[in-house]
Amino acid sequence: MLTDKTAQSQTEALSFEFDFNHRPEKVWRALTDPSLLAEWLLPVVGFELAPGTAFSFHTQPMPGWDGVVNCRMIESEVQRKLSYRWVVGDMDTVVTFTLTPTAKGTHLSLVHTGFRPDQKQNFGGARYGWKMMGQKLVDLLARAA
Repeated sequence: MLTDKTAQSQTEALSFEFDFNHRPEKVWRALTDPSLLAEWLLPVVGFELAPGTAFSFHTQPMPGWDGVVNCRMIESEVQRKLSYRWVVGDMDTVVTFTLTPTAKGTHLSLVHTGFRPDQKQNFGGARYGWKMMGQKLVDLLARAA
């Protein structure tokens, strides 16, 4: 289940929460395996968990955007936390996933921070995108072994 926890008045950070009936190892794999990332997020090139590693996500270009998200790994704590810079044009933000084991599986928090006041359109687009991709993550975990 995906829940948008972003406050209505919020324009700098998006916050989503998921409760999965899957172990943290399985959720972590969906967040870090390039073939699985391509299924729910975007195809990724150069993805490594080492801090400082540059990598990029690629999708279909559209007017005003070449379809590339440039990233740099900030932090990776196996099955606990994953954080990286997410740069599109002049939008330089940070995406952080935090995994917490629960009695039934895993609680996943996704926080996307760093939107400037003049980036309301980017904020709205990211909110829409994470909801869509978050549902794909839910679906992927439901069918993946």
